[in-house]
Amino acid sequence: MRKRTLLVTILVICSLLLNCFVGSPIASAFTQDQKLLLQSWRLVNQAYIDNSFNNQNWWLLRQKFLQRHLHDRKETYDTIDEMLATLDEPFTRLLRPGQYNNLQMSTAGELSGVGLQININPETGKLEVVAPLTGSPAESAGIKARDRILKIDGVDTTTLTLDEAATKMRGANGTQVSLTIKPYKDEKVIRQINIMRAHISLSPVFADIDNQTQNIPIGYVRLSQFSANAAQDVADAVANLEQQGTKAYILDLRNNPGGLLQAGIEVARLWLNNGTIVHTVDRQGIRDSFSAFGSALTEAPLAVLVNEGTASASEIVSGALQDNGRGILVGEKTFGKGLIQSLFELPDGAGLAVTVAKYETPNHKDIHRLGIIPDEVVPQDPISYQQIGTDIDLQYQAAIKLLISNMAVVHAS
Repeated sequence: MRKRTLLVTILVICSLLLNCFVGSPIASAFTQDQKLLLQSWRLVNQAYIDNSFNNQNWWLLRQKFLQRHLHDRKETYDTIDEMLATLDEPFTRLLRPGQYNNLQMSTAGELSGVGLQININPETGKLEVVAPLTGSPAESAGIKARDRILKIDGVDTTTLTLDEAATKMRGANGTQVSLTIKPYKDEKVIRQINIMRAHISLSPVFADIDNQTQNIPIGYVRLSQFSANAAQDVADAVANLEQQGTKAYILDLRNNPGGLLQAGIEVARLWLNNGTIVHTVDRQGIRDSFSAFGSALTEAPLAVLVNEGTASASEIVSGALQDNGRGILVGEKTFGKGLIQSLFELPDGAGLAVTVAKYETPNHKDIHRLGIIPDEVVPQDPISYQQIGTDIDLQYQAAIKLLISNMAVVHAS
């Protein structure tokens, strides 16, 4: 009887093993496309912030997609997109080789294209301009914030992802791209614009000094994104403004979509002598903190301009300065992106952005989908770069008044 039981047990085990091999290809038998799919699955499996994977069996999902016959790389990419879509989280995504290369150039501080920051409007689902880069071909063509991009080289943008739209607008220096634009202020007009792509140096900083403020020189520093050179460029700008006798500062983070986490931390350190900058929380719930550890470049009063386009690393800096009492936030509620992605390069030159952690402000505020409320809320319709700092820029003018008022109180006491 025991022998029979043992025999049955062995047969059951062999049957299970056979089923495993039949249901899942042997590793050595994987095609190159299957290996690419499998590596993408592994990266998410190892690093993704939600270890429930949106309350689904991630292993069974792997088996399901591996059983597909992948005929070419496009089909493989589409399958990876489909797999990642089950997470129902837009920031974990596949970047095709061109998209991944463009992202690397952007964060490195240079690219060739038209110079537009774009986003999908969460309410309308339409592709919109966040802002044109200063001095870019797009700015010269008169494209403004909130303009809607209907077509790129004749392709309907409703059929494109955000990354695909950005890739289509980038290209070799001297080549041309056609954009169909519906202006924000006059939606009855549709403009067809042919723009020559150019090499764009992405120094993310513009700085100037306002000497028309009751004899109190106020330095203005606008940061458009957190690329690898952001902290150094801000430091150079502040040092130059200090030499000109600046008594207070405005840091403009409006329409800054973020960028590198480390760049955000380094920029915050420029303004803080000490204090926590940000807390991060990974999938195990393990917290890590980043703090200021040296002397700030200046202790002059600071106002920070924010709006609904202020996102990600911009919100890290805004939250750090607000929670530490270092700066007054002026403007509108920020975007509310409190997730951190890591980039992984795949063997064929594509990349995978995986959400690996969330962040909290120094006071442990989770701002994801909530945003940061400014200390001084000042609504404002979109304005062009040429109108920044003018009387039309209500948020800028409010920041000026607050700085002068606060400085007057300090001197009076």
